[in-house]
Amino acid sequence: MTRYLFPLFVLCFSGLTAEAENWPNWRGPTGQGHTTETNLPLKWSPTENVKWKVPFADAGNSSPVVWGDKIFLTQANKGGTKRALMCLSRADGKTLWTKEIEYTEKETAWTPTYYCSASPAVDGERVVVSHASAGLYCYDFAGKELWTKNLGKFEHQYGNGTSPIIYENTVIMWAGPDSKEKNNYLIALDKKTGEKIWQTNEPKGSWGTPVIAKIDDKDQLLLGMTGKLKGYDPKDGKELWYCEGLSELVYTSVLYSNGVAVSMSGYTGPALAVKVGGSGNITKDRLWLHPKNTQRVGSGAIVGEHIYILEENGTGHCFELKTGKELWQTEGETKKRSWGSMVVSEDRLYVLTQNADTLVFAAKPSYELLATNKLGNEGANASIAVSDGELFIRTFKNLYCISVKK
Repeated sequence: MTRYLFPLFVLCFSGLTAEAENWPNWRGPTGQGHTTETNLPLKWSPTENVKWKVPFADAGNSSPVVWGDKIFLTQANKGGTKRALMCLSRADGKTLWTKEIEYTEKETAWTPTYYCSASPAVDGERVVVSHASAGLYCYDFAGKELWTKNLGKFEHQYGNGTSPIIYENTVIMWAGPDSKEKNNYLIALDKKTGEKIWQTNEPKGSWGTPVIAKIDDKDQLLLGMTGKLKGYDPKDGKELWYCEGLSELVYTSVLYSNGVAVSMSGYTGPALAVKVGGSGNITKDRLWLHPKNTQRVGSGAIVGEHIYILEENGTGHCFELKTGKELWQTEGETKKRSWGSMVVSEDRLYVLTQNADTLVFAAKPSYELLATNKLGNEGANASIAVSDGELFIRTFKNLYCISVKK
């Protein structure tokens, strides 16, 4: 199964440049949850293979990113009046610096602790973080503010969750979703100055983070939103194509491999796969459509010719990429609610559940649960980050570094 991973990195993705040992943005170097790292920890507990853990004063949903010897993570207080970017030492988890801003205006969220849900993005020199209605901020690695950008008010009953990405010399952000349909747009900013390079307005929003994929030898930006999966030119923001079939609520990021894009709605909405390329309406090129599914918040992963996804209710699935045919569902012992997105290493799938267990599945078309790793019922909505053989797991109470002693 590992033979699929290296071609996936080399042929399908470009622009999100980072060394393999770094985890520079939401879902890693490719935005797809894949890592080239091998021999990751398989089993751990509160007393086994925990290198360190650091506590948080408040709960949070965001996932960490890692570059070199630094970890970056967002944190808000209850109510979101204070929102912060934290820089931690990866060696021991100690806080190196914190940049906190105040935001006193009311911003709707699902609960009072669901603020600062976006992951930062880093490129080795700068770190960019979205604080939703409080703005987009860019700092250097020493914590000096380089620029800030007001993206407008993000107003939705479920709150905000999309993360910025760094592509070549730009920072790209999917602003919104705005339930009042006034503030949904893609924007690209100069990563050095914060000046706007392009902006593409959309009538509807979503919570997915954009993904850059190499299609027909050109970079494309893939994004699922209300009603449609779309492809854009990341250099100027122009829409290239769209495929119909999604519902109003789209939380997941797009999956892509070998000319096929997969997008999944949430809250009983459809899931689809389409052969991408060309221009305009490519709905006729859909490979399959599942008209109704259970709630899907976390993003799945493609490994070889198969798709894997863990639904909110804890049901995992394996589908054939080209046909959508289901090959397995998880069995009863894995029925643990989850908003976590999958991480792929070699032939393993790692996913965090809402009670802070990490399930490890075999990435193959026959069902096999390899491990269930418990950290105590601390609560968690984040996804795992991977760097240099270590796993970084954010719960509502702690940030853990999981590592096997060398």
